[in-house]
Amino acid sequence: MKHIYRFLLVFAICLVGNAQQTPAAKQTTPIAIIGATAHIGNGNVIDNALIILKDGKIETIVDGTVVKMDLKGMEVISANGKHVYPGFIVANATHGLVEISAVRATDDDAEVGLYNPHIRSIIAYNAESKITESMRPNGVLLGQITPRGGRISGSSSIVQFDAWNWEDAAIKVDEGIHINWPNSFTRGRWWLGEDPALKPNKNYSKQLDELADYFNNSKVYSQGDKSETNLPFEALAGLFDGSKKFYIHANDEKGIIDAINFSKANGIKHPVIVGGYDAYKVTDLLVENNIPVLLRRVHTRPNGEDADYDLPFRLAKLLVDKGVLVGLETSGQMERMNSRNLPFYAGTTVAYGLTKEQALQLITSNTAKILGIDDNYGSLETGKSATLFISEGDALDMRTNLLTHAFIDGRQISLESHQTKLWKRYSEKYKNDKSN
Repeated sequence: MKHIYRFLLVFAICLVGNAQQTPAAKQTTPIAIIGATAHIGNGNVIDNALIILKDGKIETIVDGTVVKMDLKGMEVISANGKHVYPGFIVANATHGLVEISAVRATDDDAEVGLYNPHIRSIIAYNAESKITESMRPNGVLLGQITPRGGRISGSSSIVQFDAWNWEDAAIKVDEGIHINWPNSFTRGRWWLGEDPALKPNKNYSKQLDELADYFNNSKVYSQGDKSETNLPFEALAGLFDGSKKFYIHANDEKGIIDAINFSKANGIKHPVIVGGYDAYKVTDLLVENNIPVLLRRVHTRPNGEDADYDLPFRLAKLLVDKGVLVGLETSGQMERMNSRNLPFYAGTTVAYGLTKEQALQLITSNTAKILGIDDNYGSLETGKSATLFISEGDALDMRTNLLTHAFIDGRQISLESHQTKLWKRYSEKYKNDKSN
């Protein structure tokens, strides 16, 4: 029995030593931020802003050179020479679902089986993940937590990154269904001696027929008496009544066109293309059908050998110029670690044609509109959530993205993380090491 008590004591100490810092307390005192350049998130900028946060909302945001207000009784933050931004939003993310890829017990981003629309990513979300904690020092304060795997992966939910558990973190639960569209081209499995060259997928039509049958059966179920509950079909109902988004993960031109036609044929009201590498080839179709794109990670290589080396960097510009609503996502290899680089991906699009304010919209107001949370997040506007941060400089530049303050729903959150703790620890070690 003593051994059990010792084990429990050691386990508890480890948890305390490794847990995320305590979430911030609810805002009780009004906060005034004065003197900063405010990047609204909708393309506008206020050079000398006065921003007042009260009860978790933005009560006032005005030009401080024109409007003067009595700030008595408020906590005043002088931000002269600094910049204020809306909290960045990372879409199509899996952090909080996987902590250590090599440890199966911490990997909960995919379910077995091909059709899993009823799988809910939110209940597996770990609000105390060290990876989630590492997002905040770069200004990434909100995220869409998304499942992986299968043909239909399940439902995503939107969370804020300062919470005890998934219930506290949730902003919008089960807001959309994610589908991995069949590839119209495929490669042979070289490890089995097959030709690895790219060739048409001979099973493509069959896979589309299977998908169509599944959706037809779902619609028949929703119109029936439902005497026996079918959870997967129940989960798809929101696609047809417009209460859920339909996130279609597709990159090739044919796949995107077929996915759009499939959505129209099935009466799906809110399709979104995720990835969208070839979306620039079908911009007229996207605009005509009012379909937004969550564009694949900017820092990747071109898909084809004959493509321009800088095509991934220019894709956002190509789509924005044609009038497509574009947000950025960061999926791919090491995606959980790369999510923190979201602002720098947006910064790269500036080097390839977008203005800084257009690039900012890719990870703030545009993404908020695509995810359906723009009524409360994504821009610095009166009445919206006080989810924002103050940076020493340009937040899209890794050299100057240095946060001094960050707020989620008006609560001033910690910017400490496991990495900043280690940085401070070893900075002190070598500072005091006289042998160097």
